[in-house]
Amino acid sequence: MKKLIGRKKTKTAIFISGTGSNLKKLIQFSKIKKSPISIDLIVSSTKKAPGLKYSKQYKIEKKVVNFKNNKIAEKKILNFINKKKIKFICLAGFMKIISKNFIQKFNGKIINIHPSLLPKYKGLNTHKRAIENKEKFAGCTVHYVSTKLDSGKIILQKKVKIKKKDTAISLKKKILKKEHQLYPAAIKKILVNL
Repeated sequence: MKKLIGRKKTKTAIFISGTGSNLKKLIQFSKIKKSPISIDLIVSSTKKAPGLKYSKQYKIEKKVVNFKNNKIAEKKILNFINKKKIKFICLAGFMKIISKNFIQKFNGKIINIHPSLLPKYKGLNTHKRAIENKEKFAGCTVHYVSTKLDSGKIILQKKVKIKKKDTAISLKKKILKKEHQLYPAAIKKILVNL
């Protein structure tokens, strides 16, 4: 019997602003045969993002967009993603807030990874805040992007125990390891069972 031909991978764009460690993991994940995504575009809000090196390394098209004017920036990005027929966007350390207009105009799904156990600690400095509040656990969350900051429907979460000796830096490192596992798992969860 002939094997059924696998479904085509979902064309995906990754948005970054920093080191791109989640981007790297997602690229590696996309190369696996059973992965539901292909990464066709990397968008950065700054040309200084170290993560842009992965576009060269893995031969993926990149676009750097200046966000001095959000409306113009988003219009440019929508153009790029429509040309590439992108249907899925993963925010990976993208430090700009996407407008309601962009979310409505993009004909696909947008997800984000956040370094806390949402709904706790939306926004920045999540590790520091969790330690200062003497939380027993911290972690990371993959969620849908909605018009409110870090408030979209939760897809998956992973917990990390906060130890007495933990600092914001050591906690960040521990959580980042979990992020690298959680993001691909969340993508599989929502795209494999469509």
